[in-house]
Amino acid sequence: MYKIEIENLTKYYGDKLVLDNVTLRVRNHEVVVLIGASGSGKSTLLRCVNDLVPFDSGSIKLDGVSIYDPDFEIKDLYKRIGIVFQSYNLFPHMTVLDNITLAPRKVHKVPKTESEEYAKELLALFGLEQFSESYPEQLSGGQQQRVAIVRAMANRPDVLLLDEVTAALDPELIGDVLKVIKDLKKRGMTMLIVTHEMGFARDVADRVCFLDGGKILEEAPPDKLFSSPENPRTKQFLQRIIEAGRL
Repeated sequence: MYKIEIENLTKYYGDKLVLDNVTLRVRNHEVVVLIGASGSGKSTLLRCVNDLVPFDSGSIKLDGVSIYDPDFEIKDLYKRIGIVFQSYNLFPHMTVLDNITLAPRKVHKVPKTESEEYAKELLALFGLEQFSESYPEQLSGGQQQRVAIVRAMANRPDVLLLDEVTAALDPELIGDVLKVIKDLKKRGMTMLIVTHEMGFARDVADRVCFLDGGKILEEAPPDKLFSSPENPRTKQFLQRIIEAGRL
């Protein structure tokens, strides 16, 4: 059984077709990376997976059950499928520890002591233990993004969605965030990732999907897709990436 099954997904924004009959399956513990030009539908697809954006037709299943099944309360869906955006969305008036434990305590009713203990374990795991009582403005962008990932992990999700989590960072800070994601892969986290970092996609992905015009035009293991793409549009896209020095 697949962890995530996306079947014939179609999404419009007004008259604009954003996702065109997309089908994608992600196995448990697999890391799938979505690449493509801006506006190709990558981020919209990610947001559909945990119902942040409604879709017009098709289906999305988690462990074989539709995300719209009555068995899924929305808070349970958000617990099982975590998402991290390029904007950190940390509450500035709350400490790092309070940011991380807010959802487990308030939404999922995890006792305060238990939620704080697990949050501190995660902070230590990703080299952030010294910042538990700091406020977001006291952290660098890279540190804030790592905290945002820890916050998503605090709900003990089955799946982690990462949407351009390095896009807002200075180049020297990107490495810290990418290391965290690689560590999550080693621990078996199922991930669906949108990125423009082609080197990272090559390093971390089990499979890379190239999107264009709301369709998955090609998918393959990273070595194959980056070295010998078959679709002409994929070849064109990667050639431009190479010319820009990003691969």
